[in-house]
Amino acid sequence: MYARMVKMNLKPNCITEFKETLEKQVIPMLRKEKGFQDEITFSGPSGTEVIAVSLWDRKESAESYSGHPYSEVVKTLSSVLEGSPQVKTYEVGNSTFHKIPAFATV
Repeated sequence: MYARMVKMNLKPNCITEFKETLEKQVIPMLRKEKGFQDEITFSGPSGTEVIAVSLWDRKESAESYSGHPYSEVVKTLSSVLEGSPQVKTYEVGNSTFHKIPAFATV
């Protein structure tokens, strides 16, 4: 399993709009992507820092999403974003939620 971690800065007072856009537009887009497993978002106390983690069945699925589908998501969120999101990809070491043993190899 692979994870894409996206760090985003939001414009002030946009956290509610971000959450609504994520729920109504972005997550439905993600669910259409091959290999998509889950989306988890975290928001900082200031309401302007957000980290989104998407989980994918394998590296190829995560990489495939990095192209056009991801650019559409950024476009969808553009009204609330300040600056460009920072993306990193990781192999999932373990997950109790997804029943992945520690440091599993795919």
